[in-house]
Amino acid sequence: MPFIEPLSDSDLERLALERFVPALHSHGFYYADGFLGELAGGAVLEQVTDMHRAGALQDGRLAGSVPSIHRRSIRGDKTAWVTGGERGCEAVGFLLNLIDKLVSACARGLQSKTIRERSMAMVACYPGNGTGYVKHVDNPNGDGRCITCIYYLNKDWTLADGGILRIFPEGKAYVADIQPLFDRLLLFWSDRRNPHQVQPSYSSRYAITVWYFDSAERAEAKRRHMIAKQQGSSSS
Repeated sequence: MPFIEPLSDSDLERLALERFVPALHSHGFYYADGFLGELAGGAVLEQVTDMHRAGALQDGRLAGSVPSIHRRSIRGDKTAWVTGGERGCEAVGFLLNLIDKLVSACARGLQSKTIRERSMAMVACYPGNGTGYVKHVDNPNGDGRCITCIYYLNKDWTLADGGILRIFPEGKAYVADIQPLFDRLLLFWSDRRNPHQVQPSYSSRYAITVWYFDSAERAEAKRRHMIAKQQGSSSS
């Protein structure tokens, strides 16, 4: 669904309620093209590539160690975490503000979810050396993450560049292959409904990801963490 001009608040609400919410209910994911437009999207890309050139991106972390398996065989990206308020991240901050408005509008149509907070933004680059990210689930254990949002920044991307995000929707007889095209915004459920993988990338592949939290699940996850921490302290 391409847009020519920057999206207004009414555009965002209409996009959320007429496109994203129905698709999340029926398919578990949806993407829109032309989210920021050429000028603003280009400014975000410039800031992200500046971060990369400055060495601000570090090897992506794994949630847990896997004996005898090298990290790069699981995920090969380099990442940095930003709020959007940092110097040199003004365009990223503008993007995050629009995504916040979009997801806030989506939340009004997702009555089973109360979404009031999100993660910091993860700026990521797959450096084009054939690395990807193996099939995984963002939130397999109820940590509160509800919606994954990914904004792609790759101009003139072709199938030969690889880097497709492949989603394996739970209970569906198909997979969804999503190219990481410039100015494309993708939303999908973060839980076990959407296992996904990043296929090997053969050109530098840039994206910005944020996760939005379901308030009730997030509070319960924090409660479990505190109990586990207290039990660990009492047993030591």
